[in-house]
Amino acid sequence: MKSPMEAIKERYALIAPHLDERTERLWCAAEARSLGRGGVTMVQRTTGVSRPRITRGKHDLEEKPFADGRIRRLGGGRKRVAEQDLTLLPDLDALIEPMLRGDPMRGIRWTCKSTRKLSKELGEKGHVIGSTTVGKELRKQKYSLQGNRKTQEGSSHLDRNAQFLHIHERATVFQERGDPVISIDTKKKELIGNYKNGGKEWLPEGTPRTVKVHDFMDKKLGKAIPYGIYDIAKNKGFVSVGIDNDTAEFAVQTIRRWWHGVGREGYRQSTALYITADGGGSNASRSRLFKLELQKFVDETGLTITVSHYPPGTSKWNKIEHRMFCHITANWRA
Repeated sequence: MKSPMEAIKERYALIAPHLDERTERLWCAAEARSLGRGGVTMVQRTTGVSRPRITRGKHDLEEKPFADGRIRRLGGGRKRVAEQDLTLLPDLDALIEPMLRGDPMRGIRWTCKSTRKLSKELGEKGHVIGSTTVGKELRKQKYSLQGNRKTQEGSSHLDRNAQFLHIHERATVFQERGDPVISIDTKKKELIGNYKNGGKEWLPEGTPRTVKVHDFMDKKLGKAIPYGIYDIAKNKGFVSVGIDNDTAEFAVQTIRRWWHGVGREGYRQSTALYITADGGGSNASRSRLFKLELQKFVDETGLTITVSHYPPGTSKWNKIEHRMFCHITANWRA
């Protein structure tokens, strides 16, 4: 004849695959109650289900069944730290934003601060959060853990981080006043015509589109030079496409068109404009023509324009790269 423990073990082995979280603790609680004194201990040793779960099941037996097949009470379970501490995510973003970087061709971001360092700095602000939970919250905000890659050439200036912080702080001041902050740059030039690109599209098998073998520019069609303006606060973009050359006059003319066509309407009370750009190209930091054309624009509009250039070798961190140009690239790749 089987002992009570052997009988429980056999019954549990048969029914366990069909139990969910709630029904498992209810079954164990019912077995323990039927055994009387010492039943919880016997069921725990036989099934491996913890004593707290069996005890909780005994309490559940006294309550009404949950509606609609639920296994937990509505709103049950421990709340996320971010739900209990409403200022956590804003403070986390404030710590990351000055050091934020991103891939201009993909919808991800990453930061050069470790989760332990972020946890420590959040603790100094009065938040109780561990490094593991910081990592979970970063993933929920679509951050990605990135490894090192050998892509840099030359040395990095000691004041590089300070330059990033300066740009961030200036942009914040302008945005708090309600003044426009725009990111400008030239997109990679594209040949116009039947040329190969990096995209793919669905076609009948064995019938790919045929394109030119060589990527020599068609002198009649030329090439497209998209110059973009990204309004950071409104998350809107403006593109002017040239077919001649990427010059400082073309860059400022695009800013002028944006202001008269879009910017002035959206910022009626503003008398100042903040521009962030990389250090080369038509809007280079050392381009006298760019400064001259900007001064002409200032004389026309009466705006007070402030320009900040990103440090050398960091043009990919310009906001327009990973907020607007990525969508243009995806569109051109079909």
